[in-house]
Amino acid sequence: MKHLFIKYYKDLFLGKRLFAGLGLCISLFLFAFFLPWLGDLPYICFWALLLLVFIDLVLLFRGKGVFSRRDLPERLSNGDDNELHIYVESFFNFPIAIGIIDEIPFQFQKRDLWFKSRLKPGEHKTITYTLRPVKRGEYVFGQTRLYVKSPLGLVSRRFNFGTTYAIPVYPSFLQLRKYELMAISNRLTEIGIKKIRRVGHSMEFDQVKNYVQGDDYRTVNWKATARKGELMVNSFVEEKAQHIYCIIDKSRVMKMPFDGLSLMDYAINASLVLSNVALLKDDKAGLITLSEKVGSIVPADRRPGQLGKIMEVLYKEKTQYLESNIEALHLAIRSVIKQRSLILFFTNYESMSALHRQLPFLKHIAKFHLLMIVFFENTAVKSMHDLPARDVEGIYIKTIAEKFVYEKRLMVKELAKHGILSILTSPENLTVNVVNRYLAIKAQQKI
Repeated sequence: MKHLFIKYYKDLFLGKRLFAGLGLCISLFLFAFFLPWLGDLPYICFWALLLLVFIDLVLLFRGKGVFSRRDLPERLSNGDDNELHIYVESFFNFPIAIGIIDEIPFQFQKRDLWFKSRLKPGEHKTITYTLRPVKRGEYVFGQTRLYVKSPLGLVSRRFNFGTTYAIPVYPSFLQLRKYELMAISNRLTEIGIKKIRRVGHSMEFDQVKNYVQGDDYRTVNWKATARKGELMVNSFVEEKAQHIYCIIDKSRVMKMPFDGLSLMDYAINASLVLSNVALLKDDKAGLITLSEKVGSIVPADRRPGQLGKIMEVLYKEKTQYLESNIEALHLAIRSVIKQRSLILFFTNYESMSALHRQLPFLKHIAKFHLLMIVFFENTAVKSMHDLPARDVEGIYIKTIAEKFVYEKRLMVKELAKHGILSILTSPENLTVNVVNRYLAIKAQQKI
């Protein structure tokens, strides 16, 4: 009996109505000293309150109570809003009010995740909410706690459901699906992906087909036209099996945060989308990570499991505090990549001197491959640059900001001078800009 009492006592919580009732009783007892005509009214109220509490306890602690289940996906997508669901069902034969606390991982730093709802007898509901992780890794969920009140609302009973459960957070696969679905429905222009006009065409012959409006008249096959009596054209396909490598810098320059995510996480998400687009274009996608030494290497391939292999590697990567070793990268590229490839190097430069330290090795890589440097605008500095100056301090800040913005543009010109392509972009536009540039290079047959 003692253990049973302790068990129920731990799951029992007093409600605001009970405190309000106790406050009323105490007030009546105090007033009774000065107002004798109140008589036994304070005692009647007190015992009536105790009776109502007893009835409330009987209502809450008899029967099956409630049931709850948290529905989680197998993994969460980093940087995206992930939907989670809590299913609740009432077995009481009277309407109840419930409050729900879901013990989410500490990485979200949310202490006010509280849901309220009402259930009729035998009713069930699904409560949906979203979480946006900003770091990859393992996230641990705790229990789901339900606080149930009867129509009296004097006390509440707690129900605990579920156990500790760990779930991995992977690079943004939701973004990957969004691009795939929009590509299938020809709606890529809605998110900024441009339709690239071909310059010339590949020498890889596909077939002879009937002319349709929009075909290049220069591809007319006159022999087939004369033989069949209607206009026929040669059809060509884009060259396939080209190697596309994404190189991700994991050094300290990629730790800078933007909207909760680090620059490296933006680079990882963009690399995943680009690798998927390259595989859909029948190219081979590969990956190299770099910090003070060369990290993971996934050789370019287009087998069905290649994207999953790249995602598994990216899931574990973390930024380091040392500077990237571009010389080690140069040696790794020479030993691993044997044919001319498109290499996208995701990094960041904040000064011209930082670029000049790496430039000799970048120039050597560009002799054998089509190298593209992808680096980031400093959005905080750019916003300062765009603000009007209203006083001397504002003029000083705007001048310094303009210097940094101008230096970034000089880096683009410096790279172009040595035959190195570049993309200078804000983090939120990274994926769209990278995919657009890849499609343009593919259409122009620069690889």
